[in-house]
This record gives sequence, structure tokens and C-alpha cells, in this order.
Amino acid sequence: MTHDYKRNGTTTLFAAIELGHGKVIATCMKQHRHQEWIKFLRMIEKQTPKELDLHLIVDNYATHKHEKVKRWLKRHPRFHVHFIPTSSSWLNIVEGFFRNLDQKRLKRGVFQNVPVLIQAIMDYIKDHNRDPRPIVWTAAADQILEKVGRARAKLDKSATA
Repeated sequence: MTHDYKRNGTTTLFAAIELGHGKVIATCMKQHRHQEWIKFLRMIEKQTPKELDLHLIVDNYATHKHEKVKRWLKRHPRFHVHFIPTSSSWLNIVEGFFRNLDQKRLKRGVFQNVPVLIQAIMDYIKDHNRDPRPIVWTAAADQILEKVGRARAKLDKSATA
């Protein structure tokens, strides 16, 4: 940021990436509370084929674990939520998308207000979805499982300490 940087407002971007095709479902909301998370889950529900089970990889943010969210998920059994450590490679996929959005569209941009910012974000996502690319996993399964084993051992060790 420069000395004359002025923030004109913020938004919260909710995004889901369909790994097989690379398509992104996204929306911007004013806050990141359980109410907004449920609205986003409803959006995912409407935009995905009804016959598919949906596996959501999410971090341990309290919003994802709120009691009302748990009740909503119980009523929608095709949603399967997997809570993972914040620095895991699954979340790196979404973070990579956010990084590209920032570098290719937002960085050095001038947005006079939040609606202009949101339009820029949604335009980028719309453009991305015109030619989405599937997410290709580069790590071998045994490497991933070995890393998970090390992380679990570390957690077990800290739990007993």
C-alpha cells in the first residue's frame, strides 16, 4: 500500500471450486457469519445437479460449525463437510484461485465503492468459468497419506503434552 491508499469498503467472497471441471460458484456478501454461509450453501445446492453428493472441504472457522449450519446440513444429506487444517493442500487450491483473482484483477485496481469491487470480482469469475480447467492433483497418494500421518502424530503428541 502507498501513503495515499484509501480503502473504499470491503466484501466477503464465498467461493466453491468444482474440481472435476474447475468451475467456480461464488458470491460476495457483507459479512462472514453462519447466516451468509447457509445462503452460500443454498446457492451451491441450486447450481449443482441434484443427483450429486457434494463434498465440501472447509477450514475450522466457527461459522462452518454453527449449530444452525449443522441443522441445515442434517436436512441436506447430499452435503458432506470435511474440516481440515488451514494450511492443507485442499485449501491451497482455493487460495490459489484467490491469489490469481487478486493478481490478475484486483491488485492495483481502483474501486470507488464496494459494488464496483464486487462487479470486478464477479466479472473475473464469469470469465474464468467460460473456460474452466480441471484441478489436477500432482502429489502421489502415498506422499499425501504420509504427510497426513505426520500431522496426526504431531497432533497426538501435542494433545498428550
